[in-house]
Amino acid sequence: MTRSGLILYLCMAALIALVGFAQSWNLALTIINLCLISAIMALGVNIQWGYAGLFNVGIMGFAALGGLAGVLVAQPPVGGAWAAGGAGIGLSLLALLGTVGAVVLVRRHVSGRWRNPAALAVAVVGYFVIRAVFDPAVQAIESFDPARTGYLGGLGLPIILSWIVGGAFAAAAAWLVGKVALGLRADYLAIATLGISEIIIAMLKNEDWLTRGVKNVSGLPRPVPIEIQLQQTEWFLDLAARLGANPITFSSIYVKLCYAILFAIVLVILMWLAERALNAPWGRMMRAIRDNRDAAEAMGKDVTARHLQTFILGSAVVGVAGAMLTTLDGQFTPGQYNPLRFTFLIWVMVIVGGSGNNWGAVLGGFLIWFVWVEAEPAGIVLMNLVTAGLDQGSAVRAHLLDAAPHARLFLMGLILLLVLRFSPRGLIPERR
Repeated sequence: MTRSGLILYLCMAALIALVGFAQSWNLALTIINLCLISAIMALGVNIQWGYAGLFNVGIMGFAALGGLAGVLVAQPPVGGAWAAGGAGIGLSLLALLGTVGAVVLVRRHVSGRWRNPAALAVAVVGYFVIRAVFDPAVQAIESFDPARTGYLGGLGLPIILSWIVGGAFAAAAAWLVGKVALGLRADYLAIATLGISEIIIAMLKNEDWLTRGVKNVSGLPRPVPIEIQLQQTEWFLDLAARLGANPITFSSIYVKLCYAILFAIVLVILMWLAERALNAPWGRMMRAIRDNRDAAEAMGKDVTARHLQTFILGSAVVGVAGAMLTTLDGQFTPGQYNPLRFTFLIWVMVIVGGSGNNWGAVLGGFLIWFVWVEAEPAGIVLMNLVTAGLDQGSAVRAHLLDAAPHARLFLMGLILLLVLRFSPRGLIPERR
């Protein structure tokens, strides 16, 4: 990292410390945890865009798949739901695999003008067979105690395992998307990734048997202690007494600090791997492909295969971050995934920090999320100062105070414009 980059990181640390002293350390640690997750998402996007120039605007879909992994891995299985429709779901999965296999065989062994019609006929027949088994099973599962469950549940394993599974889910989805869309032009790739991410979100909202849909899955197991249990533990009460801290407040700080340590370990590991890859011959090859695709192809490089590789790696990192966010929240809420939070902000982080530079992407993750959180309270304070001389019943004063919460959107646009104008390569530019 350059000297200017180190100074920027120190300034970022000072801003977070200022929140801790001026507001509360609970809030400061909350910001740190979300900054760490955002930095990992920005790192994943930087692998795709900064390394290979792949314009992925479907980030929220891959993050949502990571969140889904938290449910499928950590939640205990719902025995009644499995008894009601588990067999039907298994049979429908077998029917799906059989249909795919039959289509492949037909396309392989039937030639001439009957090839495509025969494959289509097999696919249509398979679709109706699958629905005949799948629909009754789904209805039975969703009817089982719908107020509390109405879904199959998960495997009941430690939720930290979902971070790996979330990355695998996102990587598998990226492989499917990449096989279809990576041969397209950059703008078509963007449209394809956006559309597929919307399909993923729609599925998670509507397939109640899998995710409870908009009813959400709450009470996910945690990889760190629970506050109320800490407050009843002798060693913790002794530690709080020695520090002169309130046990209730200190328990919340302790739990957030545990999360921060776990998230920081993941970020350090991913950062080390990303830096190793970027500075290896593979990284130099990816940047050569990004800068001049035609020249790289002329040198014998399989550009599409390398793009697919990078797309999968970046999406897997985003999936890991999505699983970590669900772990932190303690619940899976499909409705929270929206393009503003999980696509636009992540892209702003990468652009502001410096695309092509992993340290810049991580800094952008911290800076943009910090501004996003602090912009609203700062906007309210600023508007109160600006309108201090106005009458309490003034319509102008009321309008300005009502507009204060929207300061974060204004600041995002302003920061992006200023960086693009005065430092178009980002705060920590890519090393040439």
